[in-house]
Amino acid sequence: MEINFKIIILILGILFTGLTAGLCFTWSNAVTPGIGRLDDLGFLQSFQAMNRAIINRSFLITFFGPVILLFINAYLHRNAHPTTFWSFMLAAILFLIGIGLITVFKNVPLNELLDKTVLENLSAIELKELRTKFEQPWNRWHIQRTIASFTSFSLLLIGLIYSK
Repeated sequence: MEINFKIIILILGILFTGLTAGLCFTWSNAVTPGIGRLDDLGFLQSFQAMNRAIINRSFLITFFGPVILLFINAYLHRNAHPTTFWSFMLAAILFLIGIGLITVFKNVPLNELLDKTVLENLSAIELKELRTKFEQPWNRWHIQRTIASFTSFSLLLIGLIYSK
């Protein structure tokens, strides 16, 4: 197999989408249930610390890279088997909406609300109110991201199978 631009884009798209799906799956199945058992201050401090730590170059490239890579990949496969092309195109659209838009318009605003709050200055009642305002909506949107990333990854694999 000759390594060319088309193959590199395909490999990076699958790799980054798979890493994102794995991150979302792990976060949904281990991280949020685990910190969900903490008291309000512990939960909010933990989430605040993780949100601050996760914003780094490697995460941002891996998490948001497929938004661009998957559309380039679909374009590069526009003359491939129809199942390949449409699997790749649907993966791109689903990733854009389910990861890109949900993250930017739903999860990030909640993260920013939490980030700018000095938790140690809040009363127990205020901590409970903040957690209620944050936790359930954040988790609900994150489940959508988990489903979208997993489905996008699966569609890429389906497209790959039909590309032979």
